[in-house]
Amino acid sequence: MEHLNATWPWYISGFLIGMIMLCLNYFGKVFGMSSNLRTLCTIAGADKYADFFKFDWKAQTWSLMVVLGAMIGGFVAVHFMHDASNVTLNPDTVAQLAAMHIEAPNGKIAPDALFGTQVFQSPKLIIILLIGGILIGFGSRYAGGCTSGHAISGLSNLQLPSLKAVIGFFVGGLIMAHFLMPLIF
Repeated sequence: MEHLNATWPWYISGFLIGMIMLCLNYFGKVFGMSSNLRTLCTIAGADKYADFFKFDWKAQTWSLMVVLGAMIGGFVAVHFMHDASNVTLNPDTVAQLAAMHIEAPNGKIAPDALFGTQVFQSPKLIIILLIGGILIGFGSRYAGGCTSGHAISGLSNLQLPSLKAVIGFFVGGLIMAHFLMPLIF
């Protein structure tokens, strides 16, 4: 049981993700989280207003189960199997966070200043969350999928558009982390 509480090594997690991708490829399914938003909008009746939402959403219900499983798995992991004591940050990252007046997440996975409940007490951070959410939604639609869909599914299927999207995700992340985030905080 102690192995479940610890952070899993990359070679175990990566192997499990690879096995899931082989199973999905075998059954002709494509993995991605952002496509579920289209399914949920269609279920809610968006197909009456836009042709983009006119598709057989019932064929995508398996993907909604993946989202439900990710939510349940995340809840179980955080509330019953959470042990971030073996997670260590690079000292350079801790120094960069300190320069932005963000306390390092000692014994946690993410800094409370960015991911804790106190974020909702700051109008500045609420605006950042709203703008970030809109940009992520737009970017994921514009790129034809999200990071998980392109980086895991698209690359495993050797799709060139997914390689271009993943390169764009990494470049955007680097720009955000090294240039924009210090300006914001």
